[in-house]
Amino acid sequence: MAAESLEFEYSEEESSESVPIEEDEQAQVPAGELAKTDPDLPVFVINVAAQLAGMHPQTLRGYDRQGLVVPRRAKGQGRGRRYSIRDIYKLRRIQSLSKEAGVNLEGIRRILELESQLEDAHRQLVSMTQLVAKLQREERTAPRVFTAGYAGDVHLGRTHRKRRELTR
Repeated sequence: MAAESLEFEYSEEESSESVPIEEDEQAQVPAGELAKTDPDLPVFVINVAAQLAGMHPQTLRGYDRQGLVVPRRAKGQGRGRRYSIRDIYKLRRIQSLSKEAGVNLEGIRRILELESQLEDAHRQLVSMTQLVAKLQREERTAPRVFTAGYAGDVHLGRTHRKRRELTR
């Protein structure tokens, strides 16, 4: 199974499918609607997150203890676990690796770690590419501070060299 996209792209069949957001399954939300919110916002209690991921809540608690998917704690009296959309997709990824690919939990931990490093490297690459493009645009429009000639003489600003005519 291919890795879930971080942009949370959905196929047509997924966007028409509904996902329960309450334990009693009265409220329904199209799966495609989940991506319209902040993917790191911790909003789902453990029972709802377990339902969305297709797992038992005790499995989520175990993954929390093992450090595979660590939910944020809610502020206030209950201080219960709150899962984000990104956590749900990570849980689905773990389930896919475990059941479909037969990878053990230590292997899953390593795969998730490497995927995280790859995502970080990709973000850095995008950031550096944007920075280089910005600097190249600025270089074309910004005046030069100085220009150095072939003989080592330095001139303030941009100087225009006269082209030598080729003589044979």
